[in-house]
Amino acid sequence: MSKKILGVVAGLLVWLMVVLVVGELMRRSWPAYASVADAMTFTLPMMIARLSIGALATLAAGLVTALIVPQSTPARLMPGVLLLLAFIPQHITLWDKFPIWYHFTFLLSLVPLTYFGGTLTSHTPSRSGKSSFAPI
Repeated sequence: MSKKILGVVAGLLVWLMVVLVVGELMRRSWPAYASVADAMTFTLPMMIARLSIGALATLAAGLVTALIVPQSTPARLMPGVLLLLAFIPQHITLWDKFPIWYHFTFLLSLVPLTYFGGTLTSHTPSRSGKSSFAPI
């Protein structure tokens, strides 16, 4: 059980780190984005970039969770479920800031992308009987 919890927590931490690091890089390298970020008045390319960061982070969360908990599909899906539960209230409060397609794209992709990220590993038993993990 503790390994499953560790996998879920690690997946969520990786999600957070990817979002923070790539988001900060985007702010520093895209002055127009940085100038509207606080007001959240993003252009279409900016919204697509934000969704792309979210997708990358969600895939990474699924991957890391699967590396730690390879045999538990529920544990591997849990980061996506928890992110969905956390972000529904956020998106309700931001409903008027973004088009409906943006909210639905982000929210409805969290669980499937976590699952898909978890499939990006190859879990094969070695001759010694121990499992080995290798990214595809």
